[in-house]
Amino acid sequence: MPLSSLAPAPLPVPTHRAVDSDRRRTSASAVLRSVLAHGPVARSTIARLTGLSPASVTDHCNRLTALGLIQEAATLRRSNGVGRPHVPVDLDHSRFVVGGVHVAVPYTTVALLDLRGRVVAERRLNHGEGKKEGDVLANAASGLNTLLAAAPDRVPLGVGVATGGWVDRDSGTIVEHPLLGWRDVRAREVIHALTGVPVHVDGHARALVNGERLFGRTAGGGRSLLHLFVGNVVDAAFATHDEVHHGPRSQSGAIAHLPLAGGTELCDCGRTGCLQAELSERTLCRRAREAGVVRTSDPMHVLAAAADGDPVAVRLLLHRARMVGRAAGLLLDVLNPDTVVVTEMGAVHREDCLAALREEVGPDRAAAVVPTSFPDSVLAVAGGSVALDVLYRDPLSASSSASSSRSSDSSPGTI
Repeated sequence: MPLSSLAPAPLPVPTHRAVDSDRRRTSASAVLRSVLAHGPVARSTIARLTGLSPASVTDHCNRLTALGLIQEAATLRRSNGVGRPHVPVDLDHSRFVVGGVHVAVPYTTVALLDLRGRVVAERRLNHGEGKKEGDVLANAASGLNTLLAAAPDRVPLGVGVATGGWVDRDSGTIVEHPLLGWRDVRAREVIHALTGVPVHVDGHARALVNGERLFGRTAGGGRSLLHLFVGNVVDAAFATHDEVHHGPRSQSGAIAHLPLAGGTELCDCGRTGCLQAELSERTLCRRAREAGVVRTSDPMHVLAAAADGDPVAVRLLLHRARMVGRAAGLLLDVLNPDTVVVTEMGAVHREDCLAALREEVGPDRAAAVVPTSFPDSVLAVAGGSVALDVLYRDPLSASSSASSSRSSDSSPGTI
């Protein structure tokens, strides 16, 4: 008889612990998201909104209170004016923050955001000439530390890093950012080493989809959402049923070289009319300089010239808005989302540009296209939303990880 026949039968794999852990994570997320959306809110209302039992809601509220994420509100509420008053719970707005880092082509934005995604503090750090990726990231970490030093009562839960190009969320790596000349930059490792707190990295279009579904005008509404980001970098992100699509190595949303009908700009790839070549802020500013509208490479100067009544600046912005509308229409044809959120300077700040964009999309779908919910802080929100998305998906683990990181790193000067 072979020895293998005498071996004991393998023990069954205990899967219930993993299932229980997933259930706790999902339930805790649902409770915290309900407090975000409706707080101050009674526990009984959370139970109704989430479908969880009152006992489960109470247990999760106790856990989240112990972590400092929520607190009992000062005002009592009565149910229909009778019975014992409810003690509602709300987010603790004054204690925790997340750091946000957004790396653009000419500068980096660093910020602190509270648990509702509101910007508490923000700074812009110019890259300067010849700055390498290590210098840019080190400067960002230093900027975050400066913001926190000015807010000693705030406790950081983590840092989110967002940028354009190809960003691999799982490894925390900026795989490729052609306009910056970056390749395989391990941003998570660098920022974590300089701050000592958990760091999460993602593309800025995906980050802003998460910001919209958590804190924006479209939060809680619609089953699918597309975000079109038009800056120096042009890219997109798509979410359905509360999940952002990443694809293998997070390479989804790379639309820079999609052909745009009517485009005339020669792209670095050798073709004409690629989305990024046609729509980027670099192209807008170059055209404005050639027309004598501005002398700089700052797109806000084009916007200011239009606000002062310069007809050429207005024409350039309206043309760009129409071409962005053409790009949005193309993506609507492919993905057919409930809502398209556009982050584009003209559409965000000028009603005529938004109208031109929607006109290009067409009357049947124009209402589905809206500007970003964060017109004055979109880059800060992009960075912070990377970390806040992690928190709201798994508040128990995210808070515990942040606490462990802070307690294990007592070196001075870190977050």
